[in-house]
Amino acid sequence: MISRADIERLFSSQLAGIKDMDLREKVVEVWVKGCERGGWESVEELKKMPFTLVTQSHGVNFVEHTIAVTEGAVALAKAQMDNYRQMPFAINMDRLIVGGLLHDVGKLLEIEKDSSGGFRQSMSGKYLRHPISGAILAAEIGCSDDVVNTIACHAKEGEGAAQVVETILIHQADFATFNPLVMLNGGKLIQ
Repeated sequence: MISRADIERLFSSQLAGIKDMDLREKVVEVWVKGCERGGWESVEELKKMPFTLVTQSHGVNFVEHTIAVTEGAVALAKAQMDNYRQMPFAINMDRLIVGGLLHDVGKLLEIEKDSSGGFRQSMSGKYLRHPISGAILAAEIGCSDDVVNTIACHAKEGEGAAQVVETILIHQADFATFNPLVMLNGGKLIQ
């Protein structure tokens, strides 16, 4: 069983960036609950899980993707804050890091191990894509609506919906990690 300590170790650097201790605790709690519901028993399993089943991930796992998206969204925010003479909108860094760490947490329910050592879409994943199942999981733990927005609206489910600015930054960081692989797999990535 994956414990709080496991999640705290896995994301220690990112969790340290969250100033609000209650939010930090909720992130850990959401991950632990997602692992429990999804039947994930060890951090090693999470590190073997591909971050997507939609395209070949070329070895990029779920944990690496989560960290890359979180840090990518933070870098996008910092680039604006460091270079705009005047920020036209406020960026809440706690919400940004929390949203980055939780944006794909629903994949713990959407993906499962198969009998041949691989991974497949779970029955839960057939009913609800990860933005929705992750948003529900976070809401059950007590995350606020603005945090839930970063999860529910970070992918196509958010198209046309009102979004907090952190959702937009997470979306951009997420697709900056996904689209090059789709293009690579389709022979359209120029290298």
